[in-house]
Amino acid sequence: MSVKDVAIIGQGPAGLSAAIYTSRAGLDTLIIGCAPKVAGDYDIDNYFGFPAGIKGNELIELGCEHAAKYGTQLSCEKVLAIHMQPDMTFKIKTDYGEYQARTVILATGVSRVRPGIKNISEYEGKGVSYCVSCDGFFFKGKKVVVVGEGVFAANQAIELKEYTPYVSICTQGKEPEIPENYMQHLQELDIEIMKGKIQNLEGEQFLEKAHFEDGTTLDVDGLFVAMGEASSLDFAYSLGITTQKNFIEADHEQKTNVPGVFAAGDCVGRFLQISVAVGEGAIAARSAIKYIKGLRKQE
Repeated sequence: MSVKDVAIIGQGPAGLSAAIYTSRAGLDTLIIGCAPKVAGDYDIDNYFGFPAGIKGNELIELGCEHAAKYGTQLSCEKVLAIHMQPDMTFKIKTDYGEYQARTVILATGVSRVRPGIKNISEYEGKGVSYCVSCDGFFFKGKKVVVVGEGVFAANQAIELKEYTPYVSICTQGKEPEIPENYMQHLQELDIEIMKGKIQNLEGEQFLEKAHFEDGTTLDVDGLFVAMGEASSLDFAYSLGITTQKNFIEADHEQKTNVPGVFAAGDCVGRFLQISVAVGEGAIAARSAIKYIKGLRKQE
């Protein structure tokens, strides 16, 4: 597997801006992500250089063309997990395969979907988790449920099988959106998919039961939330990145506390505007370029 210099997670304004700079600097750059929310059929009236306005999808298309012009590789895939390797590179797992990169720029915006369980916050850290790679070890041999309907949830459930044989998925009343190859793997691992909706949780000191909307109850020791697609916060948890509420902490150079990982755009929670995301993407790129140059000097 070839190692990319820069892997950018997210194809929005921040990610595309970063890619233009890293690619122009001669770094082997990969953007992983599909069309973002901003790529809609609506007018953007306050972006510099477009006094007549521009459609969101047109702006993103132009950004993709611009990045590709300098050699950026763009791949529409869903990132499921990012893990740091012993050699300080990053292994990125998607719904189609795996990549390896020397640096990562997180630019996925904010997209965490809450599961709609009434008292879930009471059990966060007491049985409720958002990160299998962080907390799976603590549930060895215990009954766990992954809450989610897509490939992200399927991947989390498969990872949990390394710790316990008692794993199931709850889609919270949604129809499963899991590709056939993942469905087959779930069946092979005997991971049940439940389509009911968990209403609330119960337990004295730690999670003990999940109560469903239809009146049924399930004994459970751990509940892992993996709704929708993996977000910047999910990657932050698995990489050990410091967060503040729903956002990643990044300094004025867009550096996180993890060497080689940078963050830009809405996921850092500043002024949530396209122009700001573009600027932060450029700064993150400059920091990534400096980081790569430092690595090369050590080789």
